[in-house]
Amino acid sequence: MGTVTLRRTTDPTTRLYRTTKVVVSYVVLIGLSLVFLIPFFWMLSTSFTEAGRVIMRNRPWMPDPVVWRNYYEALTVLPFHLFLRNTLIITVSCIIGQTLSASLVAFGFSRMRFRGRDVLFILMLSTMMLPPQVTMIPTFVLFTYLRWIDTLKPLIVPAFFGGGAFFIFLLRQFFMTIPNELEDAAKIDGCSALGIFWNVAIPLSKPALATVAVFSFIYHWNDFMGPLIYTQSMETKTLALGLNSFKGLHGTEYHLMMAASVAVLIPVLAIFFSAQKYFVRGIVMSGIKG
Repeated sequence: MGTVTLRRTTDPTTRLYRTTKVVVSYVVLIGLSLVFLIPFFWMLSTSFTEAGRVIMRNRPWMPDPVVWRNYYEALTVLPFHLFLRNTLIITVSCIIGQTLSASLVAFGFSRMRFRGRDVLFILMLSTMMLPPQVTMIPTFVLFTYLRWIDTLKPLIVPAFFGGGAFFIFLLRQFFMTIPNELEDAAKIDGCSALGIFWNVAIPLSKPALATVAVFSFIYHWNDFMGPLIYTQSMETKTLALGLNSFKGLHGTEYHLMMAASVAVLIPVLAIFFSAQKYFVRGIVMSGIKG
């Protein structure tokens, strides 16, 4: 009995079309990325420029000479060490609170059956359509009654109560991709619902949890409205408020403003690029199963 050999033939015109399409796509993406990076390059270059040469520069992307002292002056004119401490306390606490509480709620919505589950899930999602201005005054009155104004508690404690509708939805979608056989095997071994959550769901959900952690870090690190409303003294302000105060004190000293902005931006870039693999994987896999 003879054998049939299949040979893959590619039309030269088709191959040329595909190659051209790929090249054009890369050129367009590189061009768009350069356009979006122009403000960042200007900010970085300005942070190393002398005070009198920010506007009048022959080469706007290359500071000459490079002035490293701008960073020292920018970060010492205000107590940025206090701002950094407060921001770290808020950000780390909120990452822990939102990741833990959102995963618990999402596990209940995805793996547990109880009456009214779908109705509660729809109500929870509907809160995403409420603008924050609607709840701003009631929450401020509540925190005033609790005497939490001018403390970090209003910025930390709410993170431990659900973690936010978006994070719950994201983790719920990811938990639904976990095979039911793993849950059944854990039940046979005597695991409770909390044991299944901690020993099965959490170890398999590292990409989604990393995505939640990255989103939470970026939001709370850059949060301006919350600290502006609930903090008053200099000892409780964050980096976002510090930059705003810096703008009021040194509005025309662009080199110092850009140096302070770059220093605040560096941790965000470092976290994003270090967790980019888990971030992309978590977003992609969260939409596999509806």
